[in-house]
Amino acid sequence: MSAIIVNGKAANVNKEFTIKVLTNRSDGCIVLNVVSTQGKRVLTVLKAVRLWNSVREKKKYLLLLSNTIKTGEPVGSKLLQKDPEISVSSATIRNEMAELSSMGLLEQPHTSAGRIPTDEGYRYYVDHLMGVRQLDDADKRRIEAGISIRNASPENILKRANDFLADMTNCAAISTAPSGENVTIKRVEFVPVGTRTGMVVLLTSNGMIKSRVCRSDVDLNASVIEKFYNIVKTSFVGTELDAIDTATLQTLVASMGEDALTMIPLISTVSELASEAMEIPLMLGGQSNIFHYGEYGATAYELMDFLRRGEPLSKILTDNKKDLDVKIGSENKFKPLENSSVIMAQYDVGGENHGSIGIIGPTRIDYATLIPSVRYLTDMVGKILSQVLNED
Repeated sequence: MSAIIVNGKAANVNKEFTIKVLTNRSDGCIVLNVVSTQGKRVLTVLKAVRLWNSVREKKKYLLLLSNTIKTGEPVGSKLLQKDPEISVSSATIRNEMAELSSMGLLEQPHTSAGRIPTDEGYRYYVDHLMGVRQLDDADKRRIEAGISIRNASPENILKRANDFLADMTNCAAISTAPSGENVTIKRVEFVPVGTRTGMVVLLTSNGMIKSRVCRSDVDLNASVIEKFYNIVKTSFVGTELDAIDTATLQTLVASMGEDALTMIPLISTVSELASEAMEIPLMLGGQSNIFHYGEYGATAYELMDFLRRGEPLSKILTDNKKDLDVKIGSENKFKPLENSSVIMAQYDVGGENHGSIGIIGPTRIDYATLIPSVRYLTDMVGKILSQVLNED
């Protein structure tokens, strides 16, 4: 491994500086931010480092990372030396691992232990070294069979996909229904329960089904229900959910004349269901998988509590605007996720409504396998939901 290059000249890394990887250059170097830690004076310097002088050096890093992914344990020089393609001494390997550590790519959890990749090390691997595995036909068929469900509502389809994803990846799985943006009311039904009680059912254009019992002070006979359906047809069907506000309802009620008192309970129920349908439900599965990873230790309970709260997770998914996003360790905004990686993918329904599906696991997850798996499953969910909604 070569020295740091500064203004075309080699320079050594000094322990008096903290170093962070910034970006990768086309000439095979990476650019580092080097900050002085001496006294109160802070000196920032950009330096470029050529990481790999040979295939052998690159293979050592990949082998170390591969072993960490499998076991979660630090990897030492003796284990790397056993690989037949790495024909150098343990001392040489230790020196090169120490240099990678000085660059911020590896860390040593304990003085006597081997090394593991840092968050920056995993990020460099995902962005520049990882070869994403292409799913074969058998993998695709397994995913398709795992999420297929006949005559199911969109919510049940998402739940099935979420549970399957948790089982397949051995991680916690999270997903949201398609967003409420530009979603309209597709249909409203009334199911009589008693003479003055009935169930109002609302179906939206993104497949959400909401229902609520409605009670009235008058008999809900055939004449009343016919008038209700006429109002629904002219004032609600095809209307965007966020357009059904208080002012709109007041105007509608004022136009009903003597029928207003009879219709208010029914109309109010439709309005409440529309508001409820705008909330994006969060689905969570496989939380107990977190306990399979010993590196979490006591923080597993903190992470479990975070997952139970739901609201922060919902924000993570709804804020995601990328087709695919990978957050590693400290890149996550929430402290309980600082030892975890989050892989999220976005699906489309009819080219308009977006939802997200993702997994949460330790930073050592098998990115090369899980990224394409999450991506393919998410694409399939979008296709299935689009088909279901087109059939309605």
